[in-house]
Amino acid sequence: MSQPKVLIAFYSRSGVTEALANAVAEGARASGAEVRLRRARELVSAEVMALAPGWAEQAAALNAKYEAPTEADAEWADAIIFGTPTRFGAVTSELKAYIDSLGGLWFQGKLNGKAGSVFGSSSTPHGGNESTLISLYNPLAHLGLIIVPLGYADPSLFKSGTPYGASAVSGNPPAPPTADDLEVANFQGRRVAFVARALKAAHITETKAS
Repeated sequence: MSQPKVLIAFYSRSGVTEALANAVAEGARASGAEVRLRRARELVSAEVMALAPGWAEQAAALNAKYEAPTEADAEWADAIIFGTPTRFGAVTSELKAYIDSLGGLWFQGKLNGKAGSVFGSSSTPHGGNESTLISLYNPLAHLGLIIVPLGYADPSLFKSGTPYGASAVSGNPPAPPTADDLEVANFQGRRVAFVARALKAAHITETKAS
């Protein structure tokens, strides 16, 4: 059977969520998955970005490394993993705009049965990681994805992360995710790839039977 295909669509400004995304990708690839890493784009004007020192420069550097996520990426994937910093306890507008763009695929039922999972970061402890991840479960359900939480299925979850998805607390100024944070993210990639492979096999079997 062909390897599962995993789309990791994320938004990152300082590089913290990007680091988690890459650890998720490493875990998925280690489980034999083909991975596409995509960064959602800014929605605000250059004038607004200029109000936060370094934002425009960081965005340009990240956009040079990663393509923007597209509808075609979501259709291609067997699993979709969303990653976002928390903004006032919820998903960033940049990533939400990408999720909202998937309405056409939703209407056609083309996302039904794919695996879905989430990860995120905040700048302060109790700064919204869990509420952000749980809030992302709502669009996953509406899109028809089969939600893959982490639970406590790996020893790494007793050191870091959440049962809802990998996470990191960066501080201010932001520091990179810890080794424990990245271990959870790596496990998430492996777990989602495993579930995506099983779902893909079940779909192939069901299709042949019908």
